[in-house]
Formats: sequence, structure tokens, C-alpha cells
Amino acid sequence: MAKKILMLVGDFVEDYEAMVPFQMLKMVGHTVHAVCPGKKAGDTVKTAVHDFEGDQTYTEKRGHNFMINADFEKIDPAQYDALVIPGGRAPEYLRLNEKVIEIVRYFVTSGKPVAAICHGIQLLTAADVIRGKTLTAYPAVKAEILLAGGKWCDVNASYSNACVDGNIVTAPAWPAHPEWIRKFLQLLGTEIKA
Repeated sequence: MAKKILMLVGDFVEDYEAMVPFQMLKMVGHTVHAVCPGKKAGDTVKTAVHDFEGDQTYTEKRGHNFMINADFEKIDPAQYDALVIPGGRAPEYLRLNEKVIEIVRYFVTSGKPVAAICHGIQLLTAADVIRGKTLTAYPAVKAEILLAGGKWCDVNASYSNACVDGNIVTAPAWPAHPEWIRKFLQLLGTEIKA
């Protein structure tokens, strides 16, 4: 059964972490509305590509423009079945928007599926909804998870694992897309047969 999914993005959202789930979820028949505070359908956000090139942290390059397809100011979270929170630079400032935080709280506390990746977990920590829950994220976010009362799920060497706790599935970065999206689809009740 097709679901209606909300995705929270902003300028310099991680390119792969917005584009790939958006396309994959639509591919299997779900409706996905990507929204951004201060933007409406037809506007775009700039993306950033984070890559792992052997440095102590990821490198960042300018990505594509990602088109918003719904108006942030007009959305009603109760009309959606699930929430996706990509990473990148956007979560560090989106978490300052009270309506964004209210949306995140609504999805987590209502038990609806929530998929967050990389720095997207910063919206979960800012919303104070992870106490006692086990999550993973880009390793730089570990301290925030622990300070917000969460438990840390270790990141494997290739950043390709995902962690599920209740209605929340988290992953460290875009290399985890196959596992992260697979587990999110399971939470959604979406079955894909080969």
C-alpha cells in the first residue's frame, strides 16, 4: 500500500542523502513531499556532496539543485505516514526552526516511521525524542546522541550499517543507503520481491 512520506531538507543538504531516498521511495510507489522552511513547491535547495577520501573527516563539494515539491508552511504532519531526514549541513540550522522540531516530535511520538541519516540525527537530538533509544549517525554526531540520552550504535568501517529502534531507523552516511532504505521500507510495511 502506497504511503505519503515527508522529507525535511534545506540548503546544503547532502546530495545523495536527499536525492537517492527521494527517488527510491517514489520508485516503489510512495508519494514523497520534500519541504524546506521558507521555500515553496518549485523552489530549489543547493546540495553538498560529502565524500570519504582518506582525510580525517569527509570532504564537501557543491552538488545539484534539489527541487522542493510541496510548501513547508502548508503541510500538516498528520497527513503523512512517515518522515525522512537527510544529513549534510542543513540539519545544523533546520534544528533552530521550532516548526521543524514540532514536526520531528510529532512523527517520533506518534510511532510513525522515521528515517534519519548522517547529520540528520541532529534534528532528533534537538527535538529531545531519543532518550533510551539506540541510534547511529556520522561519528561526529555521537556526542550529541549521548548527551540527548540516546545509546550509540557503532558505525562499521564502510559506513554501511543501519540501526533500528522502534519506529526510528538511522544510518551513518550515504554508503548505508541499501541497508537504511531496506529497513525503512520494512517499517513502512513495503514488501519488494525479486
